[in-house]
Amino acid sequence: MALSRRLLLLAPLALSACGEDGPARSFPPLRYDYLPPLRLNVATVEVADMPPPNALDGASPVPAAAALRQMVEDRITAGGSSGRAVIKIQEARISRSGNTLEGNFAVRVDVFTTDNTRSGFADARAARTVTGIGRDLRGSLYDMTKQLLDDMNVELEFQIRRSLRDYLQATSSGAVPTGVEQKSLSAPAASSGSAPGSGAAVSAAPRSTLGAPRAPAQGSAPKR
Repeated sequence: MALSRRLLLLAPLALSACGEDGPARSFPPLRYDYLPPLRLNVATVEVADMPPPNALDGASPVPAAAALRQMVEDRITAGGSSGRAVIKIQEARISRSGNTLEGNFAVRVDVFTTDNTRSGFADARAARTVTGIGRDLRGSLYDMTKQLLDDMNVELEFQIRRSLRDYLQATSSGAVPTGVEQKSLSAPAASSGSAPGSGAAVSAAPRSTLGAPRAPAQGSAPKR
């Protein structure tokens, strides 16, 4: 009899725990190949340096550095016959302190002529902080990575159009535009899950212009 009473008391707690876990969440691939590529007037585009692995990579559905590399490969392509572009992923870090996640992404694009002279570059950075991640660390890391990628996608295009616009080639959509609207570059919504921490506090760093060079004058041809 005492055992039956104990089971009755524990049953609501067990049901409550099951309800909190909910259905298993899926994590769609984070791709940006649905956007028009940033086609540079170079013969090749290569990704050179990669940052060291993050301590949280094992807990994330998509490691930060690998996701950032895939994004830049989706967005930046070669369309010329000479020269090369070298992409350096300088930082792709997500760290945890208690109930807070901090993320920082940094990318640099260098353009070289055939004689290996650097003729232009662009720097882009993105940073976010999320407080109140709850118990779903895996989901929170995925959401943080996606938001950082979305931010970097916009910032990288802005900096390339600003600093390397004389190397940009027109795509099938027409002439190379002079600006970029963030709302037009948003990725399709994920099929499941919610943004980090329903109820979590999120902050994003403003666009950084440090280290970005002045764009060449319009009409000037790329150096050979």
